[in-house]
Amino acid sequence: MTLRARLDAMPRDMRDTLFVLAVVAWVIAPHASHLPWWTLGLALCLLAWRGLLAWRARPLPGRWVMGALLLLAVGATWLTHRSLVGRDPGVTLIVLLLALKTLELRARRDALVVFFLAFFTLLSHFFYSQSLAIAAAQLIALVGLLTAVVNAHLPVGRPPLADSLRIAARLTLWGTPVMLVLFLLFPRMAPLWGMPGDELAGRSGLSPEMTVGEVARLALDDSVALRVRFDTPQGEPPPRSTLYFRGPVLSEFDGRQWRESWEGSLPAQLQVRGPAVPYEITLEPSRRRWLLTLDAAATAPELSGQRARMTPQLQWLAQRPITDVLRYRAQSHVDFQHGPLQRVPQLAVYTALPEGSDPRTLALATQMRADVGARPAALVEAALARLRTGGYRYTLEPGVVAANTADDFWFGSKQGFCEHIASAFVVLMRALDIPARIVTGFQGGERNPVDGYWTVRNSDAHAWAEVWLAGQGWVRVDPTTAVAPGRTSELQRLAAPRGAFGQAMDSVIAPGLVQQLRAAWEAVNNGWNQWVLNYTQSRQADLLRQLGLSSLGTPQWQTLAQWLAGLAALAALAVGAWLWRERHVPEGGWQRLRRQACTRLQQAGLELPTNAPPRTMADLARARWGGEAADIAAWLLRLEHQRYAPASSDHPAAQQLSRLRRDFKSLRWPRPAPTQAP
Repeated sequence: MTLRARLDAMPRDMRDTLFVLAVVAWVIAPHASHLPWWTLGLALCLLAWRGLLAWRARPLPGRWVMGALLLLAVGATWLTHRSLVGRDPGVTLIVLLLALKTLELRARRDALVVFFLAFFTLLSHFFYSQSLAIAAAQLIALVGLLTAVVNAHLPVGRPPLADSLRIAARLTLWGTPVMLVLFLLFPRMAPLWGMPGDELAGRSGLSPEMTVGEVARLALDDSVALRVRFDTPQGEPPPRSTLYFRGPVLSEFDGRQWRESWEGSLPAQLQVRGPAVPYEITLEPSRRRWLLTLDAAATAPELSGQRARMTPQLQWLAQRPITDVLRYRAQSHVDFQHGPLQRVPQLAVYTALPEGSDPRTLALATQMRADVGARPAALVEAALARLRTGGYRYTLEPGVVAANTADDFWFGSKQGFCEHIASAFVVLMRALDIPARIVTGFQGGERNPVDGYWTVRNSDAHAWAEVWLAGQGWVRVDPTTAVAPGRTSELQRLAAPRGAFGQAMDSVIAPGLVQQLRAAWEAVNNGWNQWVLNYTQSRQADLLRQLGLSSLGTPQWQTLAQWLAGLAALAALAVGAWLWRERHVPEGGWQRLRRQACTRLQQAGLELPTNAPPRTMADLARARWGGEAADIAAWLLRLEHQRYAPASSDHPAAQQLSRLRRDFKSLRWPRPAPTQAP
C-alpha cells in the first residue's frame, strides 16, 4: 500500500494528530544547537510517545503521570540552569511544556493551546539567531502551524490537508503586505529592552587574553567575522598588505599568557597622514564591545543609538557588548603615527619580562647587542633577518609548546602560527630593552564577486607586534611576514588537512563551483543582514526619501504612527466593504459556490452543463458514484434550499452561506478514473 493510500485510509483524528506532532517537532528542532542535550531528547521522546498512542488508538496518560512529568521537566531545568528565569531556562521550559501539552491533545481547545505554545516557541528562536537560514526554517514552520490551525477549524468530514495548506499559504500571502508595511514604517527606536547574554565568551576569535597555542585552532574557523564595503571610487580597498583590523592590545606577559593591561597607559597621540579611507563594516556578534576598524581610525565610528570611544591603544569600543549584527561607518588612515616620540618612564612596562623565563632568548639578546650594536632599528631588522634565514616555518601544527615559549620557538621547534611568532618576537624585543607589545585583530580578507563586499573570516585572525622607536613612536612590525611573506601580500591562509571525505568531494565537485555557491549564499545572507537586521532609523529615512516621502525629513515616530494609522483605516474600510458585500449580496456567494461545485464534479469526470442547478448535479453524482457521493448530494440539496427557501431570523442567509462555504472545504470529492492507455 502506498503512503498516499495509507493516509487516505487513516482515521482523521490519527492523521491530524500525527501532522501536528510533525509540525511541533520541526518547530523544536532548531533549538538543538543551544539547549541542553537532554531537553531535545526528552521533548522528542514525548512527541514519539504521543504519536505511538495516536497510532495504536491508546488512551492518553492520566493526571498523575502528567504531574510527575511536569515536575521532572521543572526539576531538570533548575538543576541544569540553577534558575527558572532568563533566556535559556525560559526557552527550555517552553519547549518541554509544548511537548508535554501534546499528551493532553484531546479536543480542539487543547489543539489551540498547543498552537499558541508553538507560535511562542517559534519566536524564541530569534533570541539566539536572526540569520536567513533560521528565518527560512521559521517560515516553513509558520505555514505548517497555520495549516494545522485551519484544519482544526474544519470539524465536519475529512478535509484534505492539501486544502488546508492552500488556505494557510493564501493567508500567509495576504499577511505579507501587512508585514512589509509594518516593517518599513514602524518607527525605528533604540531598543527598550534586551536579552542579556548568559556568557561573554566571544565568538569572533579574539580575546583580551592570548595563551600561546590557542589562536592556531581559530584558523580552522571559516565563518564570517565581518564584512567591509569600501567607499572608494572603484570600491577597492587599500593595498592588501595594509589591511590590519585592530582589536585588543596585549602588553602583560606571565611567561605563557598575554593579557590586556591599562597600567602605564600613555595618550594615543595619534597623527594621521594622507587621505582617509571611508568604509562601512557589518560586524558579526562577538558579545564584546570591540569595534574592529582598519588601522588607524582618528574619528569615532558612526553607530546607531550609541557612542564609541577610543582607548590609548587605538582600539575603539562600543558602549555595550555587541550581541547582534552591527553595521557602522568609519574612516581610517593607513599612514599614521602614534605614541610618544621620546622615551618616557611609562614605557618601562613594555620592556618587563617574568623573572627566570626564557633564559636562552635573553642570551640571544645579549649576543645580538654585541654583534649589531645598541641601535633599536638595527636590532629589529636583525631579528627579522633571523626569522627569514633561520629555517623557521609558519604552520597550523606547531606541536607541544614548552614552558619557555620563546626559547622553544627560537631554538626548539622553530615553527608556529602567528601568535607563536609574534610572542617570541616581542619577548626578544623586550630582552633587547626595546618597548614592544602584541596587537591582535584580523588581517586580510577576500572580495565577494557577487556583491562586492570584502569578507573577513575568523581564519583571518592575526597577531602582530608593535615596537617603540625614538622619533617614530609605536611602529607596526609583523614578524609573520618574515617567515611567510604571502600571508599579508597575497593573503595566503593556512588550511587544515582535508580528510578522505573532503578529498573525495573535491574529485566529484569542482572546487570553483563550490566557491561560487558559497559566494552567492554569503551575498544573499549579507543582503539579509543589510536590509533586514540592520534596517535602522537612518536607513528607514533614506528609503522613505526614495519612495518620494522626502517631506518627512528625519522620520519621527509621531509622523510614522499617523501613516500607519491611515493605512490601517484604509485596510479596515476595504475589509468592511467586502464583509458588507458578502452579507447583503448573498446571491453572489451562492453563484460562486455553485460554480466551484460544478468545476469539482467536472474535474472528477462527470459530464455537466455549466448552468446545471444543484439538484441536477446531485442526481447525476448519485447516479455516477452511488453512496460515495452521498455527502456531496446532501450538500448540493442544502445549497439549493438556501437559494430558494426563505431565510429565517434564526438562520439568516449570510450565516447559512458561511456554513455552506465552510462545509464545502471539508467534502471529499471523487477522483477522476485513470485513463486507459490505447
